[in-house]
Amino acid sequence: MSQKPRQIRQVVLDTETTGINPKEGHKIIEIGCVELINRRLTRNHFHVYLNPDREIDAGAIEVHGITNEFLKDKPRFANVVEDFMRFTQGAELIIHNAPFDVGFLNHELALLTGEPRRVETNSTVFDTLAYARKKHPGARNSLDALCKRYGIDNSHRELHGALLDAEILADVYLLMTGGQASLLDEGDHTGNGNEQPIVRLSADRPQLKIIACSSEEEQAHQQRLAKIAKISGNCLWQQ
Repeated sequence: MSQKPRQIRQVVLDTETTGINPKEGHKIIEIGCVELINRRLTRNHFHVYLNPDREIDAGAIEVHGITNEFLKDKPRFANVVEDFMRFTQGAELIIHNAPFDVGFLNHELALLTGEPRRVETNSTVFDTLAYARKKHPGARNSLDALCKRYGIDNSHRELHGALLDAEILADVYLLMTGGQASLLDEGDHTGNGNEQPIVRLSADRPQLKIIACSSEEEQAHQQRLAKIAKISGNCLWQQ
């Protein structure tokens, strides 16, 4: 009897924060994750906004557009941590500049009561920024620069947002590492020369299924997407 091929599950993750340094008391205010199975986008994602119980730096608001007023009725990290850990458990996390996001997540985990937990004991981590620097030495390797290099339409990215950036990063990751079907062997991030073409996220984007998000959170996310679409003149979601 032939065995089924082992599924490789990856979660592309991004966060938005109140500032740049958790050691200065800054907190996570948004987590966005999209799921890949065998390098193919599924309809599953995890998305939450979080009340940080502190003021957001003005510079951070200019980047992501999330305000203190918007977050005042949102849950705390402690309220969503179990859902987040279950969604990411055993997956390979795909993160651009992973030390930043992992550092913030571990800081949030360290503030909780109970047995200490860390992201690295729940998941493995693949840093797309470190990979891009090796693949394109001396070049700019920000997410925007990589979108330009790989021909990804991110014109709707007037403001940063964790779920939006995770979706764009999924597109970048698949192109940068060699195509949609090149990771059937564990640990292969280089492509094997027999890759299948991927479907760009900017074309025929699927309607995602909410995994851990209340109706209020989804409505808030859609309102922010509508604001971004109005600014840029582009519609992010295809219904």
